[in-house]
Amino acid sequence: MKILLDTNIVLDLLMQRELFYEDAVEIFTAIELGNLDGYLCATTITTIYYLVSKNTTKKKTDEIIENLLQLFKIADVDKEVLLLSLKNSGVDFEDSVIYTSAKMSQVDMIISRDKKGFKNSKVEVKTPKEFLVSL
Repeated sequence: MKILLDTNIVLDLLMQRELFYEDAVEIFTAIELGNLDGYLCATTITTIYYLVSKNTTKKKTDEIIENLLQLFKIADVDKEVLLLSLKNSGVDFEDSVIYTSAKMSQVDMIISRDKKGFKNSKVEVKTPKEFLVSL
């Protein structure tokens, strides 16, 4: 199964967010074991880099990004994705870009704690808890 993780799920793991960390660990572990094909949107990588770099060294930030790039496939963001995202855009353009890149990459599901941001998605969207129950 091909799943795309929303930026908030990656941040749950990296920031060890108390209420969400364990679910993120389970999903990352399933990807590491090869039980799932994990995808991130290209914009997630730039957002994560920016946020992580504010709290650690460049070397550590680079390591984190390299690890993500080794673990995940990247859903492209190009001009076509951005133009379609403008047309698909609901309240949040960032979510629209993530959705459009997921759709163009033909992923089976988006995992996000912000399902409202994907309410018109033609790609199935589940929270981490919903997803883990369905495994």
